[in-house]
Amino acid sequence: MGISDLTLSVVIPTYQREKVLIETLEHLLACAMSTRGFLELIIIDQTLKHQLETEERLSTWNNQGMIKWLRLGQPHLTRSMNIGLTRAQGDIVLFVDDDIIPDLNLLNGHLNAYRVNPAIWAVVGQVLQPGEKAEDVLFIPHGRTLWRYLDFPFRSKEGMYMENVSACNLSVKQKEALLVGGFDENFTPPVAFRFETEFAKRLGENGGKIWFEPKASIRHLRVNSGGTRSLGSHLNSISPIYGVGDYYYALRCGKGWEKVWYILKRPFREIRTMFHLKNPWWVPVKFIGEIRAIWQALHLSGSRPKLLKAVRQAEKK
Repeated sequence: MGISDLTLSVVIPTYQREKVLIETLEHLLACAMSTRGFLELIIIDQTLKHQLETEERLSTWNNQGMIKWLRLGQPHLTRSMNIGLTRAQGDIVLFVDDDIIPDLNLLNGHLNAYRVNPAIWAVVGQVLQPGEKAEDVLFIPHGRTLWRYLDFPFRSKEGMYMENVSACNLSVKQKEALLVGGFDENFTPPVAFRFETEFAKRLGENGGKIWFEPKASIRHLRVNSGGTRSLGSHLNSISPIYGVGDYYYALRCGKGWEKVWYILKRPFREIRTMFHLKNPWWVPVKFIGEIRAIWQALHLSGSRPKLLKAVRQAEKK
């Protein structure tokens, strides 16, 4: 198949979202109508029980063939993305969040980036968070492996090669993403912090190039309920789930003193906030959560990454 004939699958992992999920799907279906090469819209649904209106709407769309609705028994973000990656039929697989308003050119923006530059393996699109607008931002990468590109402003108007991605607007070449093992399922649900950055680093280590394409834009709504925000705020939680991904990322991708410094710096960065200044009694609670997160990340890093089985089997041959 020629580069001009590329096909696209869109994958949406969703968890405990109702009205905003339906609105997101309506927007994406409208985008699909004007996109040459669009194949399918796959919903990886981790919600155990939807509201009746949501259930009926998803069922209708699924029965009409407008979406493919896959349901999981337990929430697991990286696993749901791997399922979407393996089930997709398109040459390109686009992952988006379930609480977005896409630009009408979103799908074409991703496909055109691969048509213009066939060498790239992944494209991350522009992400406008609440209150943000697209801007001309001068960005100069700094720092070594772990820090480089972590502070990239995804609202930027300038296309460039990248070493980091945002999973709420990320497309990949399916074959190449499978080649590197997909997404590491060791990143703990439901908050798999830094999993996409680890994926980007692994892609680069295997020779893949990542392009930031501002023409493939979304507005991220960051709805307060559902998704990764279903368990409340990280600021006053003793749970390790909010930090384990960041420590695991450092242990997997960092080297030498950079890795040590990254891990030592995070707990103090997490409690150096206005919230903790006004509510100092939460500082020891948060600090305990960080210690628990480090311990859990050390345990996870002691085993192999949980990559797709097909890739692990291929490595043995």
